[in-house]
Amino acid sequence: MIRPRPRGDAGQAFPIYITVVAGLLFLALAYLAVGQAAVRRSDAQTAADAAALAAAQKTRDQLAGLWLENLDDPTKWQAIFDGQGGDSFCWRAVQLGAQNDAEAHCAPDGPLSYTVDARTNRSVGDSIVPGTENVHATAHAIAVIEALCTFPPPGGGGGDSLPALTCQGGKVWHLKPHDTTGLPKPEDLFDVHLADSPANDH
Repeated sequence: MIRPRPRGDAGQAFPIYITVVAGLLFLALAYLAVGQAAVRRSDAQTAADAAALAAAQKTRDQLAGLWLENLDDPTKWQAIFDGQGGDSFCWRAVQLGAQNDAEAHCAPDGPLSYTVDARTNRSVGDSIVPGTENVHATAHAIAVIEALCTFPPPGGGGGDSLPALTCQGGKVWHLKPHDTTGLPKPEDLFDVHLADSPANDH
């Protein structure tokens, strides 16, 4: 004879079912909170990287312009390649930070480097983790300007010839006084990249 299943079994299983569902829902919300935090950290790093690179690129362009202005006086070249005579372009870093919805704090680290700390304007947002609505992601970035060219010591300014400029990849530029045709571009003279990361052309 098959005995009827006690109704109490179903009643006992229901609280367990509710507990399991609640646990799974909690885990899903926890993963969502982690995902929100990861997105904000990525936003902060993007803002910091872009801000630092933007300031460094402005310095690179200015130094390339100074080199062009002093093309006929190679005694000044080395100082330019060392970053002397350039201005601080931290304002450009702040500008790029704002464009990426972040507050950027920039400081020159010598004539050929910028350090930027960025903080997202938007918080992580509401989640099951208390206080996340007031938490903002932060990130740090350093951009470096690196001279790519070398040349033999000049004998003096002016003259009928200029030192040959040897740049990255073995490219040699044979320059002539007062001849501004076919000159190297800013990216030929200087590389701009983030420190502690693979160099990229910008």
